Amino acid sequence: MNYSELAPAYIRAIAPYQPGKPISELERELGITGIVKLASNENPLGCSPRAVAAMHEAIKTIALYPDGNGFELKDALSRRYGVAHAGIVLGNGSNDMLELAARAFLTVGDKAVYSDHAFAVYPLATQAVGGVGVSVPAIAFGHDLKAMLRTAVEQKAKLVFIANPNNPTGTFLRSADLLEFMRALPPQTLVVLDEAYNEYLPVDKRYDSVAWLREFPNLIISRTFSKAYGLAGLRVGYAFAHVQVADMMNRVRQPFNVNSVAQAAAVAALQDTDFVQRTFEANLRGMKRIADGLTKLGLEHIPSFGNFVSFKIKDAARIYRRLLELGVIVRPVANYAMPDYLRVSIGLDSENEKFLSALQQALGEQ
Repeated sequence: MNYSELAPAYIRAIAPYQPGKPISELERELGITGIVKLASNENPLGCSPRAVAAMHEAIKTIALYPDGNGFELKDALSRRYGVAHAGIVLGNGSNDMLELAARAFLTVGDKAVYSDHAFAVYPLATQAVGGVGVSVPAIAFGHDLKAMLRTAVEQKAKLVFIANPNNPTGTFLRSADLLEFMRALPPQTLVVLDEAYNEYLPVDKRYDSVAWLREFPNLIISRTFSKAYGLAGLRVGYAFAHVQVADMMNRVRQPFNVNSVAQAAAVAALQDTDFVQRTFEANLRGMKRIADGLTKLGLEHIPSFGNFVSFKIKDAARIYRRLLELGVIVRPVANYAMPDYLRVSIGLDSENEKFLSALQQALGEQ
């Protein structure tokens, strides 16, 4: 008997998400050390010392179940952003927010709209509940909001996923364009605004999307502690939404979906604004170095507002494999319909230099 046939056809059709290759796997495969991982947009500075101290304290009560309602973390987020507890959803990373939105509001046959070259979890979350994903052609690797609006209306979409900045391209949407989109969209269509890389935006590009919740009850803002806060290994995400929308998402949320150590670390990390500022500054410096280095090597790249850069390169698959052999892990993005591109995360100064040196060597061997 083929037991896979017991699953619905839309589940069997899912192509599982492919994470970045871990250092330990490459060590086993090639028997090399000193590997630099620049594949998963992690924070090269680690996390806040305050978060580390909070984790050590939380371990003392690890035999107890965590607060299933996440009161302290919700309270910290409420004080920071002015959102009531009832309008906050906590999750196992921001991926959880995307899946909760799909599980709460999509059923078999419902449409969800997203852009070409946008985060791979949008179609996965849609397909996992039997929804129908509608991908809209991009403009210069970024969201075409006019086309997405038109498509959402024509398809009577229930959900629209928008990433700002977008992963893996790093493109950015101006707040004025987002507001125009939201005001033109039917109120019965929910918008998930994925701001996983929000903290990396230059000061002159920042906008207050949380304030928009007062005008748009159909808006869900998704954020994470995995990137700028450096808690990727703990998996803590959150969403802000209208209380009725948040209520539906909380109804399908797994009990205790954010563990006690993660909750404690997130509360402490949120308070350490100095660490986030250092992260921001290090990213700006590293972004300039990587962009300048790629240009010097004659390689075209997509201007990025995240903590990564996607660059165009001939024979991308071979270059990716050669970089692995040289101890540098980057991310192939062929699954995003970008077969001629690789994505590199911004690392420490020494890691950025190792990447550029290895890339130069790999190019010289072509």
